[in-house]
Amino acid sequence: MHITVIYGTPHKGSTWHIARQVLKNLAGEGDEVEEIYLPEALPAFCVGCFACIKTGEEHCPHRTYTAPLQQALHRADVLIFTTPVYVMRCSGAMKSFLDHFAYQFMVHRPDGAMFRKRALILTTAAGAGNRSAAKDIAASLQYWGVGRIHRYGKAVRAACWEHVAPPLQQKIDRDCLHLAQKLKKPVQRPSLRVRQLFAMMRMAQKRMPPTIDTAHWQSQGWLGGKKPWE
Repeated sequence: MHITVIYGTPHKGSTWHIARQVLKNLAGEGDEVEEIYLPEALPAFCVGCFACIKTGEEHCPHRTYTAPLQQALHRADVLIFTTPVYVMRCSGAMKSFLDHFAYQFMVHRPDGAMFRKRALILTTAAGAGNRSAAKDIAASLQYWGVGRIHRYGKAVRAACWEHVAPPLQQKIDRDCLHLAQKLKKPVQRPSLRVRQLFAMMRMAQKRMPPTIDTAHWQSQGWLGGKKPWE
């Protein structure tokens, strides 16, 4: 099993500690863990040039950074996205990361491998905001076609892991074990919502004038009835 972890900040606080606890229970002998820290791995913001959508992702002005990230996403069996809550949302570095992969939305050129992946979104906040921060990430993952998406957000009521109350730390440790067990299960087919989106986007692609998007769908056999999870 290959596990790719995308950290929304280099800060090793509560979110990082929870991710490490999940990995401790998830990764076994022979499994590969690839850890990517933002913004170091992607120090440039998406400029909204539409090059990736109109002419292909290889024309992104930040392709030097996005190409290895794309490969890391593709080869993973399990994806873990982490972010602390910043002003009720995910970190700016995480949002910039997601912006760079707009071309992987099902309406454009999804990666067929995504439909058999599991993903976990981890968020922490001192108080509120976990739901809205996770929603930012989940929206992209769903439109990428990720088969199963799990979310875990915790109000830790502290500014750092060392100040989190011991009983809460113990509760989080137990939760991480259950999360790891879920992530170990193979995806037989994606969620109903993802399958519905795929059907809708296939209908739309059939009605669109020829573009690099329709060419991608055609090359995968998806316009002829083939499904990426079968």
